[in-house]
Amino acid sequence: MKLGIIGAMDVEVATLKEKMENCTQRELAGSVFWEGTLSGLSVVVVQCGVGKVNAALCVQVLADCFGVTHVVNTGVAGSLSPELDIGDLVISTQAIYHDFDCHVVNPNYSVGQVPGMDVRAFPGDDMLVRMAYEAADAENPGHCRKGTVASGDQFVCQKAQKEKIVADTGAVCTEMEGAAIAHAAWKNRIPFVVIRAISDKADDSAQMDYPTFEAIAAVRCANVTMRFAELLKQKR
Repeated sequence: MKLGIIGAMDVEVATLKEKMENCTQRELAGSVFWEGTLSGLSVVVVQCGVGKVNAALCVQVLADCFGVTHVVNTGVAGSLSPELDIGDLVISTQAIYHDFDCHVVNPNYSVGQVPGMDVRAFPGDDMLVRMAYEAADAENPGHCRKGTVASGDQFVCQKAQKEKIVADTGAVCTEMEGAAIAHAAWKNRIPFVVIRAISDKADDSAQMDYPTFEAIAAVRCANVTMRFAELLKQKR
């Protein structure tokens, strides 16, 4: 078993890299991949950069060059649900694009549907979702939930935009990489899950909250990811 761990920004992977043992690094496709062990599990950690294309590229490198068997995306997100406060944790039951819209070409396509794909939203692996939730609840008891993660190449910081994403996708949080990672993992038949900590409310307060809480949320999510790796090791 080898786990690929993807975070968009340095703050999202720095804690993980510090905790890794027996590290080697390789630069591929413009990103540095750190291979070693975390909580006794074989892992490859990469900071993919912000956005969907960067994220999908790194999944393909993890599949082709490192042979990862599972993928997890860790990082921060904006809350789309009144039940999720800053610092809370979300585990993806599925991931969907909120900015992919081809209904003008075909009225049967809903927002998020990629033409030619057999699913609109990419479902997380049941075992990984269950284990990620167990890790999240241990890290922050009573402040985690499962739900749909919506992704797009936008920092959501307006109430109207937030409401549209909820109406279109039913998601509980929004970020910029998860659905692309899920998409690439799905195409490669690699089980995946997205773990996100809430850094802002994805509304008119987001620009003020995000800089304040980003680092705190990222470290919390990294801690969950380490607990998750430990659970995976036990399952191996």
